[in-house]
Amino acid sequence: MAEQRRYLALRGGEWAFAVVGLPLALLGGVYALAVLYAGALLSLTVLGLPFVVAALLGARGLGTLHRRLVGRLLGARVEAPTGLPRPVGAIARGRAVLTDPVAWRTLLYLVLRLPLGVLGFAAAVLLPLGCGWLIGFPLWGRLLQPGQPPALWLDAVAIPLGLLLLCAVPGAMRALSGANRRLARLLLGPARAQQRVRELETARATLLAENTDQLRRLERDLHDGTQARLVALAITLSLAEDTLAPDAGPDLGRLRTLVERAVGQTDDTIVELRRLTRGINPVALDGGLDEALPGLTATSPVPVTVRLDLRERPDQVVERAVYFCAAELLTNIAKHSGARSAELAASAADGRVRLIVRDDGRGGAALGVGTGLTGLAERIAAVDGVLAVDSPPGGPTVITAELPSRL
Repeated sequence: MAEQRRYLALRGGEWAFAVVGLPLALLGGVYALAVLYAGALLSLTVLGLPFVVAALLGARGLGTLHRRLVGRLLGARVEAPTGLPRPVGAIARGRAVLTDPVAWRTLLYLVLRLPLGVLGFAAAVLLPLGCGWLIGFPLWGRLLQPGQPPALWLDAVAIPLGLLLLCAVPGAMRALSGANRRLARLLLGPARAQQRVRELETARATLLAENTDQLRRLERDLHDGTQARLVALAITLSLAEDTLAPDAGPDLGRLRTLVERAVGQTDDTIVELRRLTRGINPVALDGGLDEALPGLTATSPVPVTVRLDLRERPDQVVERAVYFCAAELLTNIAKHSGARSAELAASAADGRVRLIVRDDGRGGAALGVGTGLTGLAERIAAVDGVLAVDSPPGGPTVITAELPSRL
């Protein structure tokens, strides 16, 4: 029943996009085809290049309109591409427009959007009307031709056919909406190289901020904690030295107390130093992920099944990223998921490392809604990896991190 409700459920924005999008698709398709046709005709004249420059600038504007429409009605977030460079001089600016990949990709989008717009309008409007006509065919026949005997075989075929086509409407709408989302992300967003540069810049800024915060915390902890313990240890040893002064004679009871205090302070300082250095380079990674990950899951309050297939050892930076990713995800499971069991699977082969963490909790996890997943995705992206989240309401949650073994 849940699958049936999910199949029949359609967002109102999908219907609105199919209806409102048809005139925009016709406008954009005609514009793109006219630009290509007229540009080819005028290419040998003086007006050719200025016409194409103006047409490409107009295509950018139409692309912005379509991108907003897809985001508002279909709920697909399409990042805005980078702006046009503005060099000095009209010729240089015209050359920048003519070599702008965003404008040319937008023209291609407008051409491909035309058949999708027609199909979407047909699925949203014409197909339901046709289904209504087929379902009511026995009534229409009797109203239009009251004196004619009814064709029972047509009645028997029309009603099931109309119901069958009506059941296919949600699936057709969902398929066309998905095609429109993918087409918009592919052609209206930034080019892959530009998007990759933007992701790396964001990841670099995030890592620099995290490293700065980590260094400040480490400096504060060393100053307020470890340094204070060492000062106390030095004072204790100084008192012990005074106890051994030759003029008064050693006080063995006081000396024993001071030595015991010094030993305790030394142990506390060692524990403090271990705690501070654990976040810098975990000791558990000395033996690789095949030893570190089982030790990490052993401390989880939620029972975790571990499945490892590590045929090669990744770079140290990649190992640290996978280790901290697993630690963060297991912490999220314990704090937020309400899960009763979880599974951690890691594999390393053919130059790729994959980490998969599943749980049977309540689901609903997503990038950008807390639980640290956004920051985790940025840390994974900093080592050229990708974090994917699949967590429908009610669960289960499956989070996959895929990284290269070598950087």
